[in-house]
Amino acid sequence: MGIERLEIVERSTYLNGQRFGQVGAYERIDAIATYAVDPTHPANAAIVDLALVERADDGLVRFDGDVTMLRPIESTRARRAALVELPNRGRRVAGGLFNRAPASPEPTEQIDPGDGFLFRHGWTLAWCGWQWDVPRSRARMGLTAPTVVTASGEPETAMVQLRLQLHQRAASVDLTDHHVGLLGGHTSLPTVDVDDPEAVLLRRDGLWGPGVELSREQWRFARDDGAGKPIPDSGHVWLAGGFEPGRIYDLVYRTVPCRVAGVGLLAARDLGAFLRTNAADNPSAGELDHLIVTGQSQCGRFLRTFLHLGLNRAEDGSPVYDGVLAHIAGGRRGEFNHRAAQPSVQPTPSFGHRFPFADDAQHDARTGLVDGLLETQRRVGAVPKIFFTNTSSEYWRGDASLAHTCADDGSDVDIPQEVRHYLFASTQHGPGTLPLTTQSITGGRGGNDLNIVDYTPLMRAALVNLLAWIADGTEPPPNAVPRLSDGTAVDRTAVLEAMAVIPDFALPQAARLGTLRPLDLGPGEAGGVGTYPAVPVGDAYPCLVSAVDHDRNELAGIRLPDLTVPVATHTGWNPRHPETGASEEILEYLGSTVPFAADEVAREAGGDPRPSIAERYADREDYLARVRSAAHALVVSRHLLEEDIGICERIAARRYDALA
Repeated sequence: MGIERLEIVERSTYLNGQRFGQVGAYERIDAIATYAVDPTHPANAAIVDLALVERADDGLVRFDGDVTMLRPIESTRARRAALVELPNRGRRVAGGLFNRAPASPEPTEQIDPGDGFLFRHGWTLAWCGWQWDVPRSRARMGLTAPTVVTASGEPETAMVQLRLQLHQRAASVDLTDHHVGLLGGHTSLPTVDVDDPEAVLLRRDGLWGPGVELSREQWRFARDDGAGKPIPDSGHVWLAGGFEPGRIYDLVYRTVPCRVAGVGLLAARDLGAFLRTNAADNPSAGELDHLIVTGQSQCGRFLRTFLHLGLNRAEDGSPVYDGVLAHIAGGRRGEFNHRAAQPSVQPTPSFGHRFPFADDAQHDARTGLVDGLLETQRRVGAVPKIFFTNTSSEYWRGDASLAHTCADDGSDVDIPQEVRHYLFASTQHGPGTLPLTTQSITGGRGGNDLNIVDYTPLMRAALVNLLAWIADGTEPPPNAVPRLSDGTAVDRTAVLEAMAVIPDFALPQAARLGTLRPLDLGPGEAGGVGTYPAVPVGDAYPCLVSAVDHDRNELAGIRLPDLTVPVATHTGWNPRHPETGASEEILEYLGSTVPFAADEVAREAGGDPRPSIAERYADREDYLARVRSAAHALVVSRHLLEEDIGICERIAARRYDALA
């Protein structure tokens, strides 16, 4: 059935009626959607445990989730296209990528217009709460998922795994994901019994290091009293002496209740289907011709899962989204559709780290499986136009190249006609900013200064290109990724060797770099029930990254003026700072920036082989003139909008002033 009712909680004029170009003012709508789905319908068959929840008298399963919309008040001035964003950990973040709105480390109910790009261009925006383990509030959008019950009607229990790798010592932590630091704060998964004899705590060095089981005398389900003593608590884990920074800990235990996380996938599907209808409670009824769904990081992996399950067709058989823009997902999926799944989790090797990775079907010699990311969607129809955009961070963590290479040997594979893959060369997971710092908002700290390349202008052009492909049939720019065939794809060790000549540059150990491996999740894996921790059952899948030029900036992908007219070397990786432990490993999300010397004297004094800024450019005006030329070249290749040349110049000027 889909959305049964959209209850509007608040409807107001956005920003007191501020006008955006020729489009005019917008209105904001905050609502609660009530979803009603048939657990026996073939369109819902892929959702794990949906058949094991209580149903209403009509046989349907109901749940509700948050919805926010921004639409032009004068609908005749609208673009007749909607961008539906999946909130990242409950946060509405599309404005940062497309409107260049400033990022907020704290959740906020405000939607910053930034420079108003999406509004000037007449887009309708919608956000869909999909994640059950987000604490719902005005600032964070979520969903209330149904729970699995036993045959006798009691809440079902399940084994789960929590992986911890902290940046500073902690006596105890709550039972929820911690890898995003301040951006987390998710709902915890309590233990069923603080004395549960099944529970184990393992300690390991490195992602695939052997797990050493710690005795129950050393740890317990408890919180620290502030003086080193444990107080029994079903929502915390305590370790004598504290959790060491940099060490990896795997806590495996039984939890209750088990939420049906997969209904979040149905919410994303059914909100899109609803926006296409003429329902009386649809604020955009009759106003939309094209729908694009987007998500970044966690939500990009969610979209890969959505496509893999073939969910772009509603219960009534109608196609949902015309386009998918999945950003910084790499080759992974996520914990979005198995028993007691934790959508917030990323690092734990689990269901989202498994084959397939590439779009078309492949044979995986390691597991014997034959599958492709889009195989099910092709079988049921309604394959959308798809953009996969990634930074070099997703390549360096060990998985992004698998999305367009052979899982057996890393060789190039053909990319389907309805898909484009783009690497934003020498960038990190999130857009970089000044000033130079080693500290991340997630709590991580790099051994080098963090990457400062701001790639958001490329996202705006990507969105425009995707809509033009959908609406007008205009072919987008060709794929831009590392390829063996043109010599731009190499092993990570080759790049680290090239980087070693840069003085005072912290490098990770090649042997401690992340990889994906085939996993054994137990006999219940096919049904979405895992046995933890996951056990690797074969060699690592191949991992390729972009080769680098003489400045040690990446050659493959889309190269911003930061690379073609550089004042620094930029990477998509950054080793952990020694004070946070495991300095031989990289922080998954962070890159590095290592400025060139200001002049020849400073360069020679530091022993830097890279030409200095003064040796490259006559002065600031010469530098900016070259930046303008490089930006114009990106406009010609359609990776940059002409209206954003000025943005590239302003970004470059700030970089030059800060580093020269």
